[in-house]
Amino acid sequence: MFLVIEGIDGTGKSTQAQQLAAWLRGQGREVVVDFEPTHGPFGQKLRNSFTSGRLSPEEELELFLADRREHVEQVIAPALAAGKVVILDRYYFSNMAYQGAIGFDPADIRRQNEAFAPVPNLLFILDLDVDTALARIGGRGDTANEFEKRENLERCREIFLSLKDEPFVRVIDTCGTLEEVQAEIRQAVSSF
Repeated sequence: MFLVIEGIDGTGKSTQAQQLAAWLRGQGREVVVDFEPTHGPFGQKLRNSFTSGRLSPEEELELFLADRREHVEQVIAPALAAGKVVILDRYYFSNMAYQGAIGFDPADIRRQNEAFAPVPNLLFILDLDVDTALARIGGRGDTANEFEKRENLERCREIFLSLKDEPFVRVIDTCGTLEEVQAEIRQAVSSF
């Protein structure tokens, strides 16, 4: 089973991914939890640019694609082939949203990725209004980076929500407690 958790910054993706993994492990499943960008060479270059200054949009997108190709080959595909559950905190849908927000065509980004990257069984889009997301980002002691500016997050949220009618997508309102959000995610996984 391949599960992806997406949403704008501040929606609780990492927390929900870890809680879901613990629940599935408690049921005897082998689980791989990972994230993008990775800590591989391409992902590390991207991560460094988040704080040191963004790369050109074209270079950024190329690095995301290279990082994902490597991630699919080295982690995702082998884990799925071995019958493990893979849970990702961010995937190519984030590229659609974040690079789409700066002018790239989200549909084109999707086509490029789906040429080599498997489509998840379930995609959870954790949804939250931008003001609350920004308050959460500030509340965790972080300063909003280039990706986390209000206008950018609003556009990203629109792009994420444009996927809501896809059969494998579940949009989950994250205004509730962590436990309520997790219960909704678990229900969707159980139903699947």
